[in-house]
Amino acid sequence: MREIGLTILLLSISNVFMAFAWYSHLKDLSSKPWIVAVIVSWGIAFFEYIFQVPANRIGYGALSLGQLKILQEVITLSVFVPFAFFYMKEPLKLDYLWAGLCILGAVYFIFRSKWGGA
Repeated sequence: MREIGLTILLLSISNVFMAFAWYSHLKDLSSKPWIVAVIVSWGIAFFEYIFQVPANRIGYGALSLGQLKILQEVITLSVFVPFAFFYMKEPLKLDYLWAGLCILGAVYFIFRSKWGGA
């Protein structure tokens, strides 16, 4: 259980860096050439991988590959929605709720064997 908690923590940190690497250039570097955005994003993504790679290595022993991937997607959406709303100033849409519910369905199906299901 400790491995799963550490995996969640590291993936959460990784996803904060990921959100900035993937999307902050749209706001902060929109007037710069795209190559500048690429270089800056690569620099930020380096820190994403510093947390993501150990998280996946730790989590893979406690979770299957599919469970690890769905966990990653849950964390991605959990980080992305506040990032989009607070940092990018995007409107909060009901579509985020529907997307979250779909991911909860994915969580159920990928983890149900761990919980005693099929």
